[in-house]
Amino acid sequence: MTVDAKDFKQAMRQCAGAVALVTVGTEHGKRTGLTVTSACSLSDTPPSLIVCVNRNASAHARIREEGAFAVNFLHEDHALLALTFSGQKGINGDDRFGFGQWTRGATGAPVLTDAVAAFDCVLAQEFETRTHSIFVGEVRSASHSAMATPLVYLRSNFHTPREIREGISLGDLDARHLSWTDFS
Repeated sequence: MTVDAKDFKQAMRQCAGAVALVTVGTEHGKRTGLTVTSACSLSDTPPSLIVCVNRNASAHARIREEGAFAVNFLHEDHALLALTFSGQKGINGDDRFGFGQWTRGATGAPVLTDAVAAFDCVLAQEFETRTHSIFVGEVRSASHSAMATPLVYLRSNFHTPREIREGISLGDLDARHLSWTDFS
């Protein structure tokens, strides 16, 4: 027995995800990309991450062909860019790169210059599911901006962690002093 797709989607909407653009293409006119919340670190040995891409997305076949891609995590001023790369603005393929400031990464993939964090990757492995592929990228270069406020997607809207944090209250004062290292 499996859960109903509608119930699954509703439950997943309650889980905040960092918003990123997965971009591919070394040549102008042949670049493409998509908006995802399904990118995360995999390991630091070697530095690598995973991203899940629908096989119907234009970037899917291009990632396989090029053997490289970039994952660009967005900041709070990038909501329009996220919508553009999601296809909701009716702009496709290389035309999406008319928005934002781009450079070529070490692999040639398009990298957003003012991303919260950007990872330029070579395709190391791929795992197929019924509708998506899980791409493992080994990071060839990385950049970040410690001052930028990340953009997250939660409950069908864009937010910043600052907005989310305002709604949280911790009853136990000692809990405020815990860090991730306390759990590992």
